[in-house]
Amino acid sequence: MEARDRRGRPLRDLRISVTDRCNLRCTYCMPREHFGPDHAFLPKDDILRFEHITDVVEACMELGLQKIRITGGEPLLRRDLHVLVSMLRKVHPNADLALTTNGVILGRHAERLLNAGLDRVTVSMDALSPSVYNEMGDVEHGPEATLRGIEKALDVGLKVKVNCVVRAGVNEGELLPLIEHFGPRRVPVRFIEFMDVGTTNRWAMEEVVTSQNVRRIIATKLGEVTPLEATAYGEVARRWQTPQGWEFGTIDSISAPFCGNCTRARLAADGSIHTCLFSTQGKPLMPLIKSGATTKELSMALKSIWTSRDDAYSEQRGPRTASPSERIEMSFIGG
Repeated sequence: MEARDRRGRPLRDLRISVTDRCNLRCTYCMPREHFGPDHAFLPKDDILRFEHITDVVEACMELGLQKIRITGGEPLLRRDLHVLVSMLRKVHPNADLALTTNGVILGRHAERLLNAGLDRVTVSMDALSPSVYNEMGDVEHGPEATLRGIEKALDVGLKVKVNCVVRAGVNEGELLPLIEHFGPRRVPVRFIEFMDVGTTNRWAMEEVVTSQNVRRIIATKLGEVTPLEATAYGEVARRWQTPQGWEFGTIDSISAPFCGNCTRARLAADGSIHTCLFSTQGKPLMPLIKSGATTKELSMALKSIWTSRDDAYSEQRGPRTASPSERIEMSFIGG
Protein backbone atom coordinates (compact mmCIF):
# COMPACT_ATOMS: atom_id res chain seq x y z
CA MET A 1 0.00 0.00 0.00
CA GLU A 2 2.52 2.56 -1.22
CA ALA A 3 1.65 6.11 -0.19
CA ARG A 4 1.93 9.01 -2.63
CA ASP A 5 1.11 12.61 -1.84
CA ARG A 6 -0.98 15.01 -3.91
CA ARG A 7 2.05 15.76 -6.10
CA GLY A 8 2.73 12.06 -6.71
CA ARG A 9 5.75 11.89 -4.40
CA PRO A 10 6.28 8.57 -2.56
CA LEU A 11 7.20 8.23 1.09
CA ARG A 12 10.70 6.76 1.09
CA ASP A 13 12.60 8.48 3.90
CA LEU A 14 11.84 9.00 7.59
CA ARG A 15 13.97 11.36 9.64
CA ILE A 16 13.59 10.75 13.36
CA SER A 17 14.46 13.42 15.92
CA VAL A 18 15.25 11.69 19.22
CA THR A 19 15.92 14.89 21.20
CA ASP A 20 15.54 18.64 20.86
CA ARG A 21 18.74 19.26 22.84
CA CYS A 22 22.22 19.93 21.47
CA ASN A 23 25.73 20.53 22.79
CA LEU A 24 26.47 23.23 20.19
CA ARG A 25 24.74 26.54 19.51
CA CYS A 26 25.23 26.88 15.76
CA THR A 27 24.06 30.29 14.66
CA TYR A 28 22.01 28.92 11.74
CA CYS A 29 20.20 26.34 13.87
CA MET A 30 20.13 27.03 17.63
CA PRO A 31 21.36 30.61 18.19
CA ARG A 32 22.27 31.08 21.82
CA GLU A 33 20.14 34.17 22.29
CA HIS A 34 17.05 32.01 21.68
CA PHE A 35 18.33 28.71 23.11
CA GLY A 36 20.02 29.89 26.28
CA PRO A 37 19.85 28.65 29.89
CA ASP A 38 16.20 29.66 30.21
CA HIS A 39 15.00 27.85 27.08
CA ALA A 40 12.28 25.29 27.83
CA PHE A 41 13.23 22.01 26.18
CA LEU A 42 10.81 19.11 25.96
CA PRO A 43 10.14 17.38 29.30
CA LYS A 44 11.36 13.80 29.38
CA ASP A 45 7.83 12.41 29.59
CA ASP A 46 6.87 14.18 26.36
CA ILE A 47 9.63 12.57 24.29
CA LEU A 48 8.95 9.44 22.27
CA ARG A 49 10.29 6.25 23.79
CA PHE A 50 12.31 3.89 21.62
CA GLU A 51 9.34 1.51 21.48
CA HIS A 52 7.15 4.31 20.12
CA ILE A 53 9.70 5.11 17.41
CA THR A 54 9.95 1.52 16.26
CA ASP A 55 6.16 1.33 16.14
CA VAL A 56 6.09 4.29 13.75
CA VAL A 57 8.85 2.82 11.60
CA GLU A 58 7.02 -0.51 11.38
CA ALA A 59 3.86 1.35 10.37
CA CYS A 60 5.77 3.22 7.65
CA MET A 61 7.18 0.06 6.09
CA GLU A 62 3.87 -0.79 4.42
CA LEU A 63 3.90 2.67 2.84
CA GLY A 64 7.25 2.17 1.11
CA LEU A 65 9.83 3.29 3.67
CA GLN A 66 13.43 2.60 2.57
CA LYS A 67 15.65 5.03 4.46
CA ILE A 68 15.79 5.94 8.16
CA ARG A 69 17.89 8.78 9.53
CA ILE A 70 18.27 9.46 13.26
CA THR A 71 18.65 13.15 14.03
CA GLY A 72 18.17 15.70 16.81
CA GLY A 73 19.16 18.22 18.15
CA GLU A 74 22.26 16.16 18.76
CA PRO A 75 21.05 12.54 18.76
CA LEU A 76 24.07 11.19 20.64
CA LEU A 77 22.85 13.07 23.71
CA ARG A 78 20.02 10.52 23.90
CA ARG A 79 21.08 7.80 26.31
CA ASP A 80 21.64 4.30 24.90
CA LEU A 81 21.06 5.37 21.31
CA HIS A 82 22.69 2.16 20.09
CA VAL A 83 19.72 0.30 21.60
CA LEU A 84 17.36 2.21 19.31
CA VAL A 85 19.60 1.45 16.33
CA SER A 86 19.44 -2.24 17.15
CA MET A 87 15.64 -2.10 17.49
CA LEU A 88 15.26 -0.29 14.16
CA ARG A 89 17.55 -2.77 12.42
CA LYS A 90 15.46 -5.63 13.76
CA VAL A 91 12.20 -4.03 12.62
CA HIS A 92 13.48 -3.04 9.18
CA PRO A 93 16.48 -5.27 8.30
CA ASN A 94 16.86 -3.85 4.78
CA ALA A 95 16.64 -0.16 5.62
CA ASP A 96 19.41 2.29 4.84
CA LEU A 97 20.02 3.33 8.46
CA ALA A 98 21.96 6.54 9.07
CA LEU A 99 22.70 9.10 11.79
CA THR A 100 23.32 12.86 11.61
CA THR A 101 25.60 14.22 14.34
CA ASN A 102 27.93 17.11 15.04
CA GLY A 103 30.54 14.46 15.85
CA VAL A 104 31.74 15.95 19.14
CA ILE A 105 31.03 12.75 21.09
CA LEU A 106 30.90 10.37 18.12
CA GLY A 107 34.22 8.77 18.98
CA ARG A 108 32.90 7.13 22.14
CA HIS A 109 29.80 5.75 20.38
CA ALA A 110 30.91 4.82 16.86
CA GLU A 111 31.77 1.17 17.43
CA ARG A 112 28.59 0.39 19.39
CA LEU A 113 26.50 2.08 16.71
CA LEU A 114 28.15 0.00 13.97
CA ASN A 115 27.66 -3.22 15.92
CA ALA A 116 24.01 -2.31 16.51
CA GLY A 117 23.40 -2.06 12.77
CA LEU A 118 24.07 1.54 11.74
CA ASP A 119 25.24 1.90 8.12
CA ARG A 120 26.61 5.42 8.02
CA VAL A 121 26.95 8.80 9.67
CA THR A 122 26.70 12.33 8.37
CA VAL A 123 28.78 14.73 10.43
CA SER A 124 27.93 18.43 10.50
CA MET A 125 31.21 20.35 10.35
CA ASP A 126 31.38 23.89 9.02
CA ALA A 127 35.08 24.62 9.36
CA LEU A 128 38.54 23.25 10.05
CA SER A 129 39.85 26.56 11.33
CA PRO A 130 39.36 26.70 15.12
CA SER A 131 38.26 30.35 15.06
CA VAL A 132 35.69 29.81 12.32
CA TYR A 133 34.48 26.58 13.92
CA ASN A 134 34.00 28.58 17.15
CA GLU A 135 32.07 31.29 15.34
CA MET A 136 29.75 28.95 13.43
CA GLY A 137 29.06 26.71 16.44
CA ASP A 138 29.20 29.44 19.08
CA VAL A 139 31.42 27.27 21.28
CA GLU A 140 34.78 27.71 22.97
CA HIS A 141 36.39 24.48 21.75
CA GLY A 142 37.77 23.77 18.29
CA PRO A 143 37.07 20.99 15.78
CA GLU A 144 39.44 18.45 17.29
CA ALA A 145 36.80 16.26 18.94
CA THR A 146 34.71 16.20 15.76
CA LEU A 147 37.75 15.22 13.70
CA ARG A 148 38.56 12.43 16.15
CA GLY A 149 34.97 11.23 15.95
CA ILE A 150 35.14 11.07 12.16
CA GLU A 151 38.40 9.14 12.23
CA LYS A 152 36.98 6.69 14.76
CA ALA A 153 33.87 6.15 12.64
CA LEU A 154 36.03 5.44 9.59
CA ASP A 155 38.31 3.13 11.58
CA VAL A 156 35.44 0.94 12.79
CA GLY A 157 33.93 0.71 9.30
CA LEU A 158 31.10 3.25 9.19
CA LYS A 159 30.57 5.20 5.98
CA VAL A 160 30.98 8.93 6.57
CA LYS A 161 29.86 12.13 4.87
CA VAL A 162 30.47 15.67 6.08
CA ASN A 163 27.87 18.45 5.84
CA CYS A 164 28.95 22.09 5.77
CA VAL A 165 26.49 25.00 5.86
CA VAL A 166 28.06 27.85 3.90
CA ARG A 167 27.37 31.35 5.19
CA ALA A 168 28.61 34.41 3.30
CA GLY A 169 31.21 36.41 5.17
CA VAL A 170 31.83 33.64 7.67
CA ASN A 171 33.15 30.38 6.27
CA GLU A 172 33.59 30.57 2.48
CA GLY A 173 37.32 30.26 3.16
CA GLU A 174 36.75 26.79 4.62
CA LEU A 175 35.49 25.14 1.42
CA LEU A 176 38.90 24.25 0.01
CA PRO A 177 40.47 23.18 3.33
CA LEU A 178 37.54 20.84 3.97
CA ILE A 179 37.76 19.22 0.51
CA GLU A 180 41.55 18.96 0.67
CA HIS A 181 41.34 17.34 4.12
CA PHE A 182 38.52 14.89 3.48
CA GLY A 183 38.92 14.23 -0.26
CA PRO A 184 41.98 11.96 0.12
CA ARG A 185 40.11 10.08 2.86
CA ARG A 186 37.23 9.39 0.41
CA VAL A 187 34.82 11.29 2.65
CA PRO A 188 32.44 13.40 0.54
CA VAL A 189 31.80 16.93 1.79
CA ARG A 190 28.36 18.35 1.02
CA PHE A 191 28.02 22.13 0.94
CA ILE A 192 24.57 23.36 1.96
CA GLU A 193 23.13 26.74 1.06
CA PHE A 194 22.18 28.70 4.21
CA MET A 195 18.45 28.05 4.58
CA ASP A 196 15.58 30.02 6.10
CA VAL A 197 14.57 27.19 8.43
CA GLY A 198 12.72 28.25 11.56
CA THR A 199 12.52 31.88 12.62
CA THR A 200 15.48 32.46 14.95
CA ASN A 201 18.55 32.29 12.70
CA ARG A 202 18.16 35.78 11.16
CA TRP A 203 18.30 34.38 7.64
CA ALA A 204 19.03 36.83 4.83
CA MET A 205 19.45 36.14 1.14
CA GLU A 206 22.65 38.19 1.19
CA GLU A 207 24.25 35.51 3.38
CA VAL A 208 23.52 32.69 0.96
CA VAL A 209 26.49 31.39 -1.00
CA THR A 210 24.88 29.63 -3.95
CA SER A 211 26.04 26.21 -5.00
CA GLN A 212 27.15 27.69 -8.31
CA ASN A 213 29.54 29.96 -6.41
CA VAL A 214 30.68 27.05 -4.27
CA ARG A 215 31.66 25.13 -7.41
CA ARG A 216 33.37 28.21 -8.81
CA ILE A 217 35.47 28.63 -5.65
CA ILE A 218 36.49 24.98 -5.75
CA ALA A 219 37.23 24.96 -9.49
CA THR A 220 39.44 28.05 -9.18
CA LYS A 221 41.91 26.09 -7.04
CA LEU A 222 41.37 22.43 -7.97
CA GLY A 223 40.26 22.60 -11.60
CA GLU A 224 36.90 22.22 -13.31
CA VAL A 225 34.51 19.84 -11.58
CA THR A 226 32.34 17.27 -13.36
CA PRO A 227 28.82 16.19 -12.41
CA LEU A 228 28.13 12.67 -11.18
CA GLU A 229 24.87 10.79 -11.60
CA ALA A 230 22.41 10.67 -8.73
CA THR A 231 22.46 7.44 -6.75
CA ALA A 232 18.73 7.38 -5.94
CA TYR A 233 15.42 9.09 -6.64
CA GLY A 234 14.90 12.00 -4.27
CA GLU A 235 18.59 12.43 -3.47
CA VAL A 236 18.96 15.94 -2.07
CA ALA A 237 22.60 16.55 -2.98
CA ARG A 238 23.94 17.09 -6.48
CA ARG A 239 27.17 15.13 -6.72
CA TRP A 240 30.40 16.44 -8.27
CA GLN A 241 33.98 15.26 -8.71
CA THR A 242 37.20 17.24 -8.77
CA PRO A 243 40.06 16.42 -11.20
CA GLN A 244 41.78 14.73 -8.25
CA GLY A 245 38.92 12.22 -8.03
CA TRP A 246 37.48 13.74 -4.85
CA GLU A 247 33.69 13.68 -4.56
CA PHE A 248 31.70 16.52 -3.07
CA GLY A 249 28.06 17.52 -3.07
CA THR A 250 25.96 20.67 -3.19
CA ILE A 251 22.52 21.09 -1.69
CA ASP A 252 20.84 23.87 -3.65
CA SER A 253 17.80 24.38 -1.45
CA ILE A 254 17.63 28.13 -2.10
CA SER A 255 18.93 28.61 -5.65
CA ALA A 256 17.49 25.42 -7.20
CA PRO A 257 14.78 23.92 -4.93
CA PHE A 258 14.10 20.19 -5.19
CA CYS A 259 10.58 19.99 -3.73
CA GLY A 260 9.36 18.10 -6.80
CA ASN A 261 10.97 14.84 -5.77
CA CYS A 262 11.01 15.22 -1.97
CA THR A 263 10.32 11.84 -0.35
CA ARG A 264 11.00 12.78 3.30
CA ALA A 265 8.79 12.82 6.36
CA ARG A 266 10.05 13.91 9.76
CA LEU A 267 9.12 12.46 13.14
CA ALA A 268 9.77 15.02 15.87
CA ALA A 269 10.83 14.02 19.36
CA ASP A 270 7.35 14.82 20.68
CA GLY A 271 5.69 12.40 18.27
CA SER A 272 4.47 14.91 15.69
CA ILE A 273 4.85 14.22 11.97
CA HIS A 274 6.11 16.99 9.69
CA THR A 275 5.96 16.65 5.92
CA CYS A 276 8.22 19.62 5.17
CA LEU A 277 11.40 21.01 6.74
CA PHE A 278 9.74 24.44 6.59
CA SER A 279 6.49 23.37 8.25
CA THR A 280 4.61 25.59 10.68
CA GLN A 281 3.08 22.69 12.59
CA GLY A 282 3.02 18.91 12.66
CA LYS A 283 0.35 16.26 12.92
CA PRO A 284 0.35 14.71 16.42
CA LEU A 285 0.81 10.94 16.64
CA MET A 286 1.52 10.68 20.36
CA PRO A 287 -2.16 10.36 21.41
CA LEU A 288 -2.64 7.52 18.93
CA ILE A 289 0.57 5.80 20.02
CA LYS A 290 -0.23 6.07 23.74
CA SER A 291 -3.74 4.73 23.15
CA GLY A 292 -2.21 1.42 22.08
CA ALA A 293 -2.97 1.75 18.37
CA THR A 294 -2.13 -1.25 16.22
CA THR A 295 0.48 -1.11 13.48
CA LYS A 296 -2.34 -1.10 10.93
CA GLU A 297 -4.04 1.86 12.62
CA LEU A 298 -0.78 3.80 12.78
CA SER A 299 -0.08 2.99 9.15
CA MET A 300 -3.51 4.27 8.08
CA ALA A 301 -2.99 7.50 10.05
CA LEU A 302 0.41 8.04 8.46
CA LYS A 303 -0.96 7.29 5.01
CA SER A 304 -3.70 9.87 5.54
CA ILE A 305 -1.13 12.49 6.55
CA TRP A 306 1.14 11.75 3.60
CA THR A 307 -1.52 11.48 0.90
CA SER A 308 -2.95 14.88 1.87
CA ARG A 309 0.49 16.48 1.67
CA ASP A 310 1.03 19.27 -0.86
CA ASP A 311 4.19 20.93 0.52
CA ALA A 312 6.49 22.75 -1.88
CA TYR A 313 7.70 25.65 0.25
CA SER A 314 11.08 26.21 -1.38
CA GLU A 315 9.64 26.30 -4.88
CA GLN A 316 6.69 28.49 -3.93
CA ARG A 317 8.56 31.04 -1.84
CA GLY A 318 11.20 31.79 -4.49
CA PRO A 319 14.75 32.71 -3.55
CA ARG A 320 14.01 36.25 -2.35
CA THR A 321 10.67 35.96 -0.60
CA ALA A 322 10.58 36.93 3.07
CA SER A 323 10.25 34.11 5.60
CA PRO A 324 6.95 33.40 7.40
CA SER A 325 6.91 34.55 11.01
CA GLU A 326 6.23 31.15 12.59
CA ARG A 327 7.95 27.94 11.56
CA ILE A 328 9.24 24.93 13.45
CA GLU A 329 12.93 25.20 14.33
CA MET A 330 15.31 22.77 12.63
CA SER A 331 16.64 21.61 16.02
CA PHE A 332 13.14 20.34 16.84
CA ILE A 333 12.51 18.23 13.75
CA GLY A 334 16.05 17.49 12.55
CA GLY A 335 17.68 18.57 9.32
